[in-house]
Amino acid sequence: MLKLYDYPQCPFGQKTRIVLAEKQLDYELTVVDLRKHEQLEPWFVALNPFHKVPVLVDEDDEDHRTVVYDSTVIDEYLEDEYPEPALLPPPGDSAARARVRQLEDYADMAFVLAAGNLLTEHVKPEGERDPEKLRRAKDEVDRTFALLERELAGGKEYLAGSFSIADAAFAPRLLLLVARGVALPEGARALRGYVDRLRQRESVRRLDGL
Repeated sequence: MLKLYDYPQCPFGQKTRIVLAEKQLDYELTVVDLRKHEQLEPWFVALNPFHKVPVLVDEDDEDHRTVVYDSTVIDEYLEDEYPEPALLPPPGDSAARARVRQLEDYADMAFVLAAGNLLTEHVKPEGERDPEKLRRAKDEVDRTFALLERELAGGKEYLAGSFSIADAAFAPRLLLLVARGVALPEGARALRGYVDRLRQRESVRRLDGL
């Protein structure tokens, strides 16, 4: 049985929930309320010493229990344990697999934080915004938009051709930006089509607020 410890608005947890949905895996969800600092409770720290969501517990019985934390590690674990449908290119294509992993890492390390900062400043009244923080966040988000437009060039539906863990990583914050009125670049036809396809994907539609 799979158990997921998560907070609904966490983009990293959303990434993992997309992967679980793509693989049509049932799981029991336990909400860890970050607003109440439940991630600091001893019972949760016992699962993840870094006190961050998500955490996945995969247990067949009391004697076989695997605890996995960090959304990237969780998604790779799910790919290994439940390989169909595949969300990485085939094992023989090392270059393509590496590219997907690099894109997922870019989403996690560069895009998610910048998108969050942009959204935070974007919703404030104009007089309360931090102009420098807003500028830095917008610059990073614009770089991501340009990267995605390049990666999707040539008519690709998704970043690896077919849907992958890289798409699962970008989708939550990308769609939230669009939903909150952050404009996509003029002429970014590939990116606009990509956003439309993500919106229609059942695994993404299950997420709240997108």
